[in-house]
Amino acid sequence: MDGTRADCGALAEAVVFLRHFKDLEDPRQQAKVNYPLEEILLVCLLAELAGAETITDIAVFGRKKLEMLRRFRPFANGTPAHDHLGDILAVLDPERFRRCFVAWVAALTGAPEGVIAIDGKTVRRSGNKRSGKAPIHMVSAFAGRQRLVLGQVQVAEKSNQIIATPTRLELLTIEGAIVTIDAMDCQREIAQKIVDKKAEYVLALKGNQGLLRQDVELFVAEQKAVGFKDTKVSHHQVADGDHGRIETRTTTVIHDAHWLRQRHDWPALNAVVVVESRREIGGTVDRETRFYITSLLLPASMLAPAVRGHWAIENSLHWVMGMVFRGDECRLRTDHAPANFCTIKRMAQNLVRRAPGKTSLQQKRKAAGWDDDFLASVIAQ
Repeated sequence: MDGTRADCGALAEAVVFLRHFKDLEDPRQQAKVNYPLEEILLVCLLAELAGAETITDIAVFGRKKLEMLRRFRPFANGTPAHDHLGDILAVLDPERFRRCFVAWVAALTGAPEGVIAIDGKTVRRSGNKRSGKAPIHMVSAFAGRQRLVLGQVQVAEKSNQIIATPTRLELLTIEGAIVTIDAMDCQREIAQKIVDKKAEYVLALKGNQGLLRQDVELFVAEQKAVGFKDTKVSHHQVADGDHGRIETRTTTVIHDAHWLRQRHDWPALNAVVVVESRREIGGTVDRETRFYITSLLLPASMLAPAVRGHWAIENSLHWVMGMVFRGDECRLRTDHAPANFCTIKRMAQNLVRRAPGKTSLQQKRKAAGWDDDFLASVIAQ
């Protein structure tokens, strides 16, 4: 590829990427700004793509890759030191930053399809025991089919996730998608928000919905005892295994749930899903039964993958952020810096997933660190 044309193309696309962040307010006194905000965002994102794991890594990347960075922007004053980078991330409005992120992802992917899993994870080292500051808890929306983070919101602690989820749903375009959420967010308000946005839901049902859970569990037990002869059901079974583990999952969908919707005044509740798991490892057998409520009018063969699809957020987001992007190693603790750094890491993850090639995410990040032209192609998606 002609080097000049590649550089020009990458420059043009970088402008497109930054356009979605043009409304992000820079709180610094403009007369004293040596490092424009768009240059800060660009160096942070490019460094993350190239394997940086900490704010210090980003500062080193900026110094070593200044010539490459000037393909995209002037960087007339070079790049800032790590403490200056941390100060800038600390004062940026995290909610505006996240809104820009959501707009960028929407432009990148269009309307999401299939399962959108919403779940939270605590960033372990973002807290400070000495000062009494608790670690932040990030609630993310993850498109399972595209393997992309659609958006995220910070809450002070895990218990506040219930408050954050409706806010996150309000920002997302989810029409036609299936939203899956763990038991903590099994709330009427959240179900109604999903329905109002013309999407469907599959919500895990545990003890936090006491009477609803009790009614479901009692009804399932009664019907199971008589072979479900008094209600309309569908079944689906699948078995898989590896490394000495054999797991069989039987999904039963009870389609007569109108009485449950009326009794508990639950929005658009159309079916109850029961998933029975039998896991055998080294001669030891574990059994588990999980309950879900859903607005979907689908047979078990189609609902089982939707239920299973929720756990993609564990393997394809939480695990990747922890093990590939080393999210838990970040020691930024000042003001908004931890939340904003998490957003940058999720931006990088989205771009790496979309990068050409069938190699692993880790190998793609290494290639981006070794090959400036490949790095430019990743940012130019």
